[in-house]
Amino acid sequence: MTATLDARQLLDPGVIQDPYPFYRQLQREAPVWAVPGTSVFVASSYAMVAEVSGRVEDFSNNIRCLLYRDDDGLPQQFALGDFGVQTLATADPPDHGLHRGAVFPELVARRMASLEPDIAEVAEACVSQALERLTPDFVADVANVVPITMISRLIGFHDSDLDQLLQAAFDSAEMLGATFSLARLGELIEGIGPIEAWIRAQIDAAAADPGDDLLGTVARAIADGVFGVPEGTLILHTLLSAGGESTTSLLGNSARLLAEDPGLQDRLRREPDLIPAFVEEAVRLETPFRHQLRSVPRDTTLGGVAIPAGSTLIPFWGAANRDPDDRDHPDDVDLDRRILRGHVAFGRGIHHCVGAPLARLEAHIVLRTLLERTSSITLDEATPPEWVDSLLVRRHQHLHLHLEPR
Repeated sequence: MTATLDARQLLDPGVIQDPYPFYRQLQREAPVWAVPGTSVFVASSYAMVAEVSGRVEDFSNNIRCLLYRDDDGLPQQFALGDFGVQTLATADPPDHGLHRGAVFPELVARRMASLEPDIAEVAEACVSQALERLTPDFVADVANVVPITMISRLIGFHDSDLDQLLQAAFDSAEMLGATFSLARLGELIEGIGPIEAWIRAQIDAAAADPGDDLLGTVARAIADGVFGVPEGTLILHTLLSAGGESTTSLLGNSARLLAEDPGLQDRLRREPDLIPAFVEEAVRLETPFRHQLRSVPRDTTLGGVAIPAGSTLIPFWGAANRDPDDRDHPDDVDLDRRILRGHVAFGRGIHHCVGAPLARLEAHIVLRTLLERTSSITLDEATPPEWVDSLLVRRHQHLHLHLEPR
């Protein structure tokens, strides 16, 4: 039953800005939707997205195609062929296990805990700077700065230009945004060369004396033959991009939700132990990465819909997280939900985000600092929030707030 769905809705600028009515329409009419006139399929219900995550043999994490918007407003595939390598988020077993094993214990067990005082220090400095401005852009002053600073330190990069690293993270995510022309896609692919060359130089420097950080861990894995330099470079590039982009989105989205709900602010100031619960609701309601592309290596079916080999499948995490068949009042912040982490905002299955604990920690610290330092957070009515034009990311380009100091 897809009579009222139009293929152009997927990349329509208005839908990109406010996708939730479209997501609900998909869930009602076509939980698995074959986008007419394309080789693209969309999964939108929680059940279908969860099933995709568990069927790696049918829905590969390997990125074989990128999407772009053609002159008719339709999503089309751009085949990558043998371009690039598949690592970490885009790797399938057994390679995925090797890559994850090389970084996950380091990322979670030691480095994250050691960074907590640094996160608090950077958060305090950023919020203080925002409070000095009449109508600060929370994204520019806080949400952009904290994550890219922390992911650079966690990896162990030296002599980092944080503005350049942040732009590289955004450009990498834009490649998967699908809302641009084929010509723009070519520019983005061409543009990844400089950041990958810089990361390779960082690995080369670390190889002589690997440090107790992710950069050193990757350098040692290369020396031990676990994977090669191209894989190591892309692992660090992926961590940089995801760590910068996703937490920036989470922080901006959380601040906007607070600004729209004075009662929620007041409750969290009275009960700061509920801030982690709020982080879970914020990341569910405004999922930073709306999806992760899947390639289809062989003919298969999903939800009774035939999907031929060579197709691209989009499992919409952002839709699944608001599926009314999965949870009650899914469009509301509910700090008292019985199960707060049942969402798929950080992925699901073997590709659950390795950086999720760091994103949660950063969001907790930044939001706690923001609430402690303010008595009121409101939107600047003269400058409405702006969203990035992307099918992938749910991030504010700008978010101007009024902050009343305590």
